[in-house]
Amino acid sequence: MSLTVSARNVALPAAALAVFSLASPAHPAPVSVTASVETAPVSHSGDAADDPAIWVHPNDPAKSVVIGTDKKGALEVYDLAGTRIQRISGDYGNNVDLRGDIVVSADDEAANGDGAMHVYRINATSRQLQHLKDIPTDVTAHGICLYTSPQSGKLYAFPNSTSGRVEQWELAVNGNSVKATSVRNWDAGTAVEGCYADDSSGKLYLGEEDVGVWVYGAEPTAGTRRTSLDSTGSQGHLTADVEGIAVAGQRIFVSSQGSDDFTVYDRASHAYLGRFGVAGGDKADDCEDTDGIDATAAGLGPAFPQGMFVCQDGSNGAPGNSGNQNFKFVPLERITPGGQ
Repeated sequence: MSLTVSARNVALPAAALAVFSLASPAHPAPVSVTASVETAPVSHSGDAADDPAIWVHPNDPAKSVVIGTDKKGALEVYDLAGTRIQRISGDYGNNVDLRGDIVVSADDEAANGDGAMHVYRINATSRQLQHLKDIPTDVTAHGICLYTSPQSGKLYAFPNSTSGRVEQWELAVNGNSVKATSVRNWDAGTAVEGCYADDSSGKLYLGEEDVGVWVYGAEPTAGTRRTSLDSTGSQGHLTADVEGIAVAGQRIFVSSQGSDDFTVYDRASHAYLGRFGVAGGDKADDCEDTDGIDATAAGLGPAFPQGMFVCQDGSNGAPGNSGNQNFKFVPLERITPGGQ
């Protein structure tokens, strides 16, 4: 992977990017990039912010937004300057994902602690979320990812739990009506959370926090057969906890929380390509102890012409705002030029 990035304190020459090699050791020092924008802090203190989801505006990409969870009691919507434009109180969602204009959060505090999915629709004119339905889950919904089947065109959600349980729901949205049907339920092992379902390949990437990332089939008939993308420990490139998983262009990104950085894989071959960290810069501080991430290779106007990578920051300090946790926005070309 050819990258043009800056180190935490000095510019890296091209030769330094040799860390992005299959022959590199299990945990090489990461190359570093900086964020150009950070969001307003979430409203609650402590470990509150968790997971972002990028919504690409269908008509004016510069009006795209990032939806972030404040798991202590709010779902927040930010514009590309990091300004909060909506706050929905009473949503204790830990993770959030979207497809098209449908947004779903996984709230493990809902239904008296049994967990639920909150389903919203985003309005392209106002960029505001409208609540459609709450769906109690069989698993205690903690993590979530959505999937549009390339075979059937149906929309699915994968709520999952710190117990290791994973469920697949079909969501049929007609206007403001939502019909939800549970179609698959299985045990992935120990605690899971981060996941990504690939609409083009039909693969489901699921993070087992202390173990690594598993690859399942995303169709409801796929069963429980799985392969390993990568693992924690001396034989892998991840450091527990394994947290967020995102895809942009031909790259898969995974939050390796214990090492405060992000591993990178080829989307087609699953080859490990290297790792990077988000360092403090002149506009925002670093991302550390990161939970959720998201990324897109879609051009988002002049601020992010080749796409964007978003990371939750577990400790928000100067420069920029400081205090409660928030999210950092990194131009994708700083990580993978052209989104490749």
